[in-house]
Amino acid sequence: MRQTAPEGRGPVRYGPPAPESGLPVLPGLAALLAAAAGRTEPEPPGGGPVLRGAAAGYWWRRGLRTHAEDVVAAPGAAPLLLALIAAHGGDVLLPRPCPAWWTPQARLLGRPAYHVPTPAECGGVPDPYALLETVRRVRAEGGSPRLLLLSVADDPTATVAPPELVREACEAAVAEGLHIISDETWRDTLHRPHETVLLSPAEMCPDDVTVLTDLAGALTPAGWPCAVARFPPTAPTRADRYADRRARTLDILTVLGALVAGPVAPAAAHALDEPEDVTVRTRTTATLHGSIAAAAHRAVLAAGALARPPQAGRHLYADLGPLRAGLAARGVTDSLELENHLTERLGTPVPGGHRFGDELGALRVRFDTAAFLGTAEEERTEALASARPEESPHVARALSTFEGALDELAR
Repeated sequence: MRQTAPEGRGPVRYGPPAPESGLPVLPGLAALLAAAAGRTEPEPPGGGPVLRGAAAGYWWRRGLRTHAEDVVAAPGAAPLLLALIAAHGGDVLLPRPCPAWWTPQARLLGRPAYHVPTPAECGGVPDPYALLETVRRVRAEGGSPRLLLLSVADDPTATVAPPELVREACEAAVAEGLHIISDETWRDTLHRPHETVLLSPAEMCPDDVTVLTDLAGALTPAGWPCAVARFPPTAPTRADRYADRRARTLDILTVLGALVAGPVAPAAAHALDEPEDVTVRTRTTATLHGSIAAAAHRAVLAAGALARPPQAGRHLYADLGPLRAGLAARGVTDSLELENHLTERLGTPVPGGHRFGDELGALRVRFDTAAFLGTAEEERTEALASARPEESPHVARALSTFEGALDELAR
């Protein structure tokens, strides 16, 4: 998390970035980027045919019928989500908690954003009954809810929503006339893919869901911004420029100058094609971070705190509420103070739950697992190659420091 002087601190400019893998760039991707370094022109608005075709193939392999004309690409998830929200209009509903960068997008556009509680078993998808109640309350107060954002594989909670919950939430949203934006950035980071069922809302409500994927979730480095969106396929006879959300999104991206960099596009298309080197790295990276997250989860529970078992991503969301007495003795009474305390104690950014839409008084934080992998490239590469990375000396030391910090709070 970016640091700054106290007088310059702000929740948007200095909010936490998405959890990174902390691993070296794949040689094949680096070679493609280097080979295209002389390309001076960016991709056309929405991405060129090769990039969009690769994205279409990515979704076909996941059971979603997609053609290149259903896809839009942008230089990162933030400008793409901004364009999507602007193209749809109306008020925005979000699960609580949600990714730190979602709410600022709605606020930047002047759109009201309403957080809806999530059920006990997972984050990322709102409780269906709470969703219906929120929609009715907002309308009774004169609002116009039209858009629901959700993530079946979630940041910050690292959980995967059960298919039955996804279905109930999506059916409730569609029945109330909401369009759904499904952020599936983390769907390829499942820790145990053969034991975890991930169902995309687009599989159940194909006409009412736009899927958003940031390639930095599993496929490319965060420093090479590229994200893609899959729009519901539209029959040519229904194409109306003023109702066509894809066309409006393209217009907004064009006005913003939000174009994928020319040298990045070939590497992004290659990653979306999922050759063997990419799929192997994706799988081993997910396994590595899953092992670290599981070890951190055990440490949190051993200290008497709470956390849902992590299932995806490179993070762990913990509730230190049961340690409130020990925290209060150290002057920590809310998530902002908890963020500052743990960031200083652990020497790595530990964003508090208030950054994800949780109440300030709730003592929740997100731990990013890349922080346990070491600072040197050799250490991180060693952890990637290890069958039990949590037992690597430098990882074990980091986990021991983590456990010690939690034990201090438990006293």
